[in-house]
Amino acid sequence: MHRSPDSDRKSQKHLGDRGLIVLIALLSAFIPLSTDLYLPALPGMGDFFGVSAGLTNLTLILFFLFFSLGLLFWGPLSDRYGRRPVLLAGLALYIAASAGCALSWDIWLLILFRILQALGGSAASAVATAMVKDVYEGRKRESILALVQSMVVISPAAAPVLGAFMLPYTSWRGLFVTLALIGIVSMAGGLLLQETIPSRYTGTVTQSVRRLGAVLKNPGFTSLLIVFSLVSTASLAFVSASSYIYQDGFGLSEQWYSFYFALNAVALIAGPFLYLWLSRHFGRRSIVGAGFAAMIASGILVCLFGGLGPLVLALALLPASLMGSCVRPGGAFLMLDQQKEDTGSASALINCASLVFGSAGMILVFLDGSNLVFSLGAINVAVGVACLLGWTAIGRRGLVKF
Repeated sequence: MHRSPDSDRKSQKHLGDRGLIVLIALLSAFIPLSTDLYLPALPGMGDFFGVSAGLTNLTLILFFLFFSLGLLFWGPLSDRYGRRPVLLAGLALYIAASAGCALSWDIWLLILFRILQALGGSAASAVATAMVKDVYEGRKRESILALVQSMVVISPAAAPVLGAFMLPYTSWRGLFVTLALIGIVSMAGGLLLQETIPSRYTGTVTQSVRRLGAVLKNPGFTSLLIVFSLVSTASLAFVSASSYIYQDGFGLSEQWYSFYFALNAVALIAGPFLYLWLSRHFGRRSIVGAGFAAMIASGILVCLFGGLGPLVLALALLPASLMGSCVRPGGAFLMLDQQKEDTGSASALINCASLVFGSAGMILVFLDGSNLVFSLGAINVAVGVACLLGWTAIGRRGLVKF
């Protein structure tokens, strides 16, 4: 593999270190921002278009699917051409598609623009994780990953609340206009960004994409990728089903739903900070193992007691939300640490696998539509068991140095 040094790489004199961190966090948050903001409007959108909940949910499911596919294109491309040009191209598509969503008059047209929105937004996520490795090293990188993760999960807490409070004053169309404005703000940051990549891949575009396969041949990276991507199966199952559980199942208003959703998001925010604190006293291996065990216990509580009421469900799910978020910084650090090169490809695979497994969770939770709460709990139990077994196997086989 041939790489050329990027002699033009400079410090971030326009954004500064803090500005770069904020930009990376915003770019990493494109998935929750593009989905959670309009979650409170999903039931109403189905009524507006006169279609079933399943068809309305395609605006979520297909978004995640094409977001995943886009990552596999933009990530390797950023290794070839740099992070900045890939970011700007993707944001331009995202802004245009968001405007198209706001103007849609048919559910299938909305789905089409959501697909284009996903393809554009995936460029942001593809370069965000890669930029962390471009710029930071060692313990500093792990701290930044935790800080960015904590900033990222603020959006699941804030977005549904913002969306719910916007709905009395605007329609679901206004929510997509808001996403277009977020894209414009990100574009401004991207224009101020100075290239971060230390060296560029000099092969063709086709050869760049093929580097995905080379990364997957690394057993340490791939085993970690499967284990930590499984966590998204549980978290996105909740994202997909939450509005139907709280609004249709428990009969809550859009505003009350957003508050209960935000309660679990608080745990997501606290998780990375908990990891940083725990990492001062315990090893990474023990922290992650305890996190998976907590997911199992939380899932059992949801199955047994989650149907008793919205507050009981939120509290029962709290340990899974907290520890599921807690294990992510350590997992991301370990995965990135397995690859000395092909950072864009590795970043793309990390984000793509997370979304693929998450999309599976969004489908699985609706297989038994008569009891979404029990399905959610069962998914958390199954994911926790699978991750704990996988994590133990990785340690025993010595695939990764913890």
